[in-house]
Amino acid sequence: MLNFLPGPILLFISLSLLIINTSFWATLICIGGILKLIIPLQSFRLGLSKLMNLCMWAWASCNGGILFLLADFEWDIQGLENLNKQGWYLVISNHLSGFDIAVQTYILRNHIPMLKFFLKKELLYVPLMGLGCWALDMPFMNRTSPAKLKKNPKLKGKDLQTTRKACEKFRHIPTSIINYVEGSRYTLEKKRRQGSPYRYLLRPKAGGIAFTLSAMGEQFTSLLDMTLVYPDAPEDILKSVMQGKVKKVVVRLRALPVPEVDAEQYFSDNQYRAEFQRWLNQIWEEKDQQIDEVLTQHQSTTAIYNRSENKAH
Repeated sequence: MLNFLPGPILLFISLSLLIINTSFWATLICIGGILKLIIPLQSFRLGLSKLMNLCMWAWASCNGGILFLLADFEWDIQGLENLNKQGWYLVISNHLSGFDIAVQTYILRNHIPMLKFFLKKELLYVPLMGLGCWALDMPFMNRTSPAKLKKNPKLKGKDLQTTRKACEKFRHIPTSIINYVEGSRYTLEKKRRQGSPYRYLLRPKAGGIAFTLSAMGEQFTSLLDMTLVYPDAPEDILKSVMQGKVKKVVVRLRALPVPEVDAEQYFSDNQYRAEFQRWLNQIWEEKDQQIDEVLTQHQSTTAIYNRSENKAH
């Protein structure tokens, strides 16, 4: 453990190790992407996809090793039981920091298939990043703007068809798709700006998850609701982690039935859309209450610990 070192030194070490770890595995994944491009044989690509997922598993495992080296974390995790590495999952989660992805991939890597993210099609053309994500079979979405749809109504439904085609490969490989339904990382400023009714969350946006479910809902075996809490973290969570200031990570998971979403009805029927939004709002209300219980328990435990420390001195 190196958490006895000053914060700036820990920040330098952790940043260096994370860059080395990410660069190494990203290079291997990009090489795999090149091979997939030049050898279009389906069986070869399928085997290579499994190998690329193993590289991502190794990246997540190494991230965990770096965290173990730098900090004395307490992992408080509930809900990993009964998950299936051979299943298909849609994961929804609150979003607090750039550190979230490292936490989620690390703790879920041995319980469900490696996480994948829906990405904007424009990212496909970003050097290295686009190739690496394509090699990992990340689905790229082409969302047509309302203005374009108004000009050309024939484009209606094309986005859904494109996404379904992109997700066809997931029929052969167990897959987990993650969706941050708030659409952005939580901050107090964003919460105030949008008038969020929740204490610790932004408003959930139903459009993205509805689009995902309508595109490949029949493939999912479960909806996995994930809640992240860093009860002792300052506002800049990622930097605080890298300086060894965060001591506890709380994760709560629960498997829910996968709702059926009719794409045409969702995007044309206001009442149908409102009912789906209410379903998602109810999940977020329960998540908000869960976060409050975690923070209350942490504050109570910290107060008891501090009183015992004061008595000892």
